[in-house]
Amino acid sequence: MSRSVVIVGGGIAGQAVCEQVRERDREATITLVCGEVSPPYDRVRLSEILVSGEDPKTLELRPAEWFADQRVDVRCGRWVTAVDTAAREATLDDDTALAYDALVLATGSQPLMPPIPGIDLPGVHPFRTPADCAAIHAAAANGTQHAAVIGGGLLGLEAARGIAAQGTTVTVVHLVDRLMERQVDAGAAALLVPALAELGIDVLLERSTECIMGPDRARGLRFAGGDELAADLVVVSVGIRPETTLAREIGVACERGIVVDDAMGTDHDGIYAVGECAQHRGRIYGLVAPIFEQARVAAEAIAGEDALYPGSVLTAKLKVAGIDLVTAGEAGGEREAIVADPDAGVYRKLAVSGGRAVGAVLLGDTRGAEALVAAVRSGEPVDDPLQALADASALGPADLPDTAQICDCNGVCKSDLVAAVADEGCATPREVMARTRAGTGCGSCKPAVIEIVAAATGGLNEEPAYLCPCRKQTREQLAETIRADGHESVSDVAAACGTGRECGTCKPALAYLVSEVRANQHREERDARYINDRVHANIQRDGTFSVVPRMYGGVTTPDELRRIADVADRYEVPMVKVTGGQRLDLLGVRKQDLPAIWAELGMPSGHAYAKAVRTVKTCVGTDFCRFGLGDAIGLGTEMEKAWEGLHTPAKVKSGVSGCPRNCAEATVKDIGCVAVEGGWQVRLGGAAGGNVREADVLCTVETRAEALRVTTTFLQYYRENADYKERTYDFVPRVGLETVREVVLGEESGAALRQRLKIAKAATSDPWLERDDPYHPSQFSDLDEPGEQEPELALVGPPPEGAR
Repeated sequence: MSRSVVIVGGGIAGQAVCEQVRERDREATITLVCGEVSPPYDRVRLSEILVSGEDPKTLELRPAEWFADQRVDVRCGRWVTAVDTAAREATLDDDTALAYDALVLATGSQPLMPPIPGIDLPGVHPFRTPADCAAIHAAAANGTQHAAVIGGGLLGLEAARGIAAQGTTVTVVHLVDRLMERQVDAGAAALLVPALAELGIDVLLERSTECIMGPDRARGLRFAGGDELAADLVVVSVGIRPETTLAREIGVACERGIVVDDAMGTDHDGIYAVGECAQHRGRIYGLVAPIFEQARVAAEAIAGEDALYPGSVLTAKLKVAGIDLVTAGEAGGEREAIVADPDAGVYRKLAVSGGRAVGAVLLGDTRGAEALVAAVRSGEPVDDPLQALADASALGPADLPDTAQICDCNGVCKSDLVAAVADEGCATPREVMARTRAGTGCGSCKPAVIEIVAAATGGLNEEPAYLCPCRKQTREQLAETIRADGHESVSDVAAACGTGRECGTCKPALAYLVSEVRANQHREERDARYINDRVHANIQRDGTFSVVPRMYGGVTTPDELRRIADVADRYEVPMVKVTGGQRLDLLGVRKQDLPAIWAELGMPSGHAYAKAVRTVKTCVGTDFCRFGLGDAIGLGTEMEKAWEGLHTPAKVKSGVSGCPRNCAEATVKDIGCVAVEGGWQVRLGGAAGGNVREADVLCTVETRAEALRVTTTFLQYYRENADYKERTYDFVPRVGLETVREVVLGEESGAALRQRLKIAKAATSDPWLERDDPYHPSQFSDLDEPGEQEPELALVGPPPEGAR
């Protein structure tokens, strides 16, 4: 008879328990109750979206299909309101009753908000959830004069960096005499302050905040002693409070947290606690690495196996660009070896007690971090701390013991990486990371993963161009399956082949492939697309969007310019800029204003947000220029009109120059045409970005019509054969110019390519018309508004209403 496991809490801890239980028991009935409306997400990476303003959906730990495949019943937006411990039944807020054999409390914690006057004022935010990040990011990027972060711990510093990245002046206010006092000693903390100053972050130490000044909203901080700091944005990050409400209501023993034994069990039979809500041997762990250790032990106990959690050695990495800081264990010991270079911002320390490594601090120079962290975790014997510190610098990840934990975000040890190579046939770092999930969290362990895989495989192998690394499926294999089996959507392919069901990162690539193979006669599932493609605008660092209307060949009219100016004034667009592609870009547009702006512009989308045909830049050509040999504007306009609306593996920027003076820079475009004596020179695969590449000459043709035909043929060849995100300047050398010539210039092959492009083009439409017929009702609403969240990935059931 299968056991029933109910997990309360949809954070990292709940997800980790879910995975560990399923790994040990394929038949167990697992229900995951998530209080938030979204499935489990990676809270460790919150600081990333605070910096970038990226879509919070990128934080999701698993796609919806994974839960379906693993037969996990996920209840999002639901709360456990009562537990009958005698009957072993949990009741949800919708009166659903869930029977359980094991109940795991993974309720996490709440941000600790100090009880000071003004803590509830507008402009005061905790730093805990994606909604908090969105609010802080928006405030920092839109008019905040000065921000204050109360709390100089790990999260407080990451929050400060996210605010500073928006160009806002920020001050960290800390109660004690050094930053990150739980992880670093005074020597490292002293060097951390100037390192932060270089990033635009000021620090005030030994400041006790007495109140947040108002009265209508946050205006500043007043400290004990009367000093004040002006601040119209206040972020509070002073610690956590374990969420024990449910546990206390059902009579489970609690102190600061839910008291657990060495098997993560509470004083109630069949009830366990894991994560930030759990108190083990008097200690509460607020970092992610112990969660995986606790989840494994809880799953072992539920499965009836011997389970022992002895506690965790805490490690931390500061995720602030420009500062390298790794800590492990205690900040001090009986004997200490310190190597410091204050001028270079370097501080290296190994602490030893009882003859064993108990702590390490590495700032500015983190060589040997993996070895030192492993030594601290295992309590490795150390005779000479200074020599051990020096020796660690020469040790790489491949030299670590198998038990060394490499990825703290996902609890992956070196032995797991080696086993992926030896036992599961993984041959490259990408395959190993897809299999073990190492390196898919904050990403800081990727270099270590690569080195370990290289050692395990006897040298790095060339990475196969997998579209889905988890299933080792290439673009060619999946394209053939779509053609042969007639799959019409991402969910069809996912159901048939498993593509995207493990981690979901390949879904945008698969969405493009389905649309391309089906010549746009597919069922659109917008949840598989990036945020830009879901709202047809380019998201900016502050969470606003840019709007670039199409101007064929870079030519506009006074009427279009008046409309653009009127829209910019009416919607208070912060900036209107001429782009490098000869277009006008309206920057800083609010998401909810997009449909109205599109309507008032009355111009089609320029697709400046998408992997698609973007601009065709032109020079004046023969219309006015006395040097013009060919009608650049005419050809450029024809190209743009023939291709607009077509999505491509990566963005395609083109150019047409009316003479070899090349004013439209056609020789460094993806597709370029240059008028020469007697015709047009057609070029492919140019680049003018980080690496400049002169475009290859495909051919020279006599007429404008021939130039249009050849470039159109190549565009379709590229659409059908390039890997996702592969620009033409990588595609052409990979395939070979002669191969491209043979196919594109071949009479039969070229005609077939043009016919397929014609079919695909006929099925396109202006995406900005969704202003009148949105894909779903909340497509352009603020995601932070209650009840207005994007729908979850709809790939385990029918497509959302209105899907095409």
